[in-house]
Amino acid sequence: MAALSLNSLNISGQDSPKYASLSEKAYEEIRHKIVTIALEPGAVIDEAQLREELEVGRTPIREALQRLALDQLVYIVPRRGMFVTDIAFSDLQRLFEVRIELEALAGQLASDRRTDEHLKMMASLFDQLNDLPDQTDNDILVKFDRLFHEVIYQAADNQFLQTTLESRYALSLRLWYYALDAVGSMRPAVDEHFQIYQAIENQHSGLASKLLRDHILSFQRKIQEVMLEKAGKQPTSMLS
Repeated sequence: MAALSLNSLNISGQDSPKYASLSEKAYEEIRHKIVTIALEPGAVIDEAQLREELEVGRTPIREALQRLALDQLVYIVPRRGMFVTDIAFSDLQRLFEVRIELEALAGQLASDRRTDEHLKMMASLFDQLNDLPDQTDNDILVKFDRLFHEVIYQAADNQFLQTTLESRYALSLRLWYYALDAVGSMRPAVDEHFQIYQAIENQHSGLASKLLRDHILSFQRKIQEVMLEKAGKQPTSMLS
């Protein structure tokens, strides 16, 4: 497993600008735009503009959009076009009903199956985090959160669970970006990871499962509060 770096890693998940194919490049870069709200919820997908921005042809863009539709980040309306998926209050509740249970399971399995290499990767992330100032930009903290959870998914050693959690994480990450201006610093949430790391290191599977459940539940409550606040200033369709 390659070393994980908070400084070199892009939000989209790519350690370098090299991609396996033009379709992969289009997928990662459009996904990045959606997750970070550069393409806003409900926005029309303009294929011509994406081709120009990403400097790829029609086929890679369409293949990427098909993948993003499977990820539930875009959707098609017949005879109208393709749109970025809205962020709805009911979707938040349903997303976290699934994610809380699966993250708890991943924590349990990771405690039982983690290797020394997984522990080294987690420890490296904390070493990098500790070298950062207290007022670190939230973008870096988001990277830490994503990388830490990805190591847990790998340590759980279940490809079906890992694939499902990675797609659910992308939807959750978009919620972070949607609410980031209102939640303030992510540092307290990120600091919760150290106890999870210790539980996994000591193979306390029940504790790791509980801590991950509490961590995700706390995240859900923060996002929920922000969405309710925003709903007071925006159309009621936000709560559809």
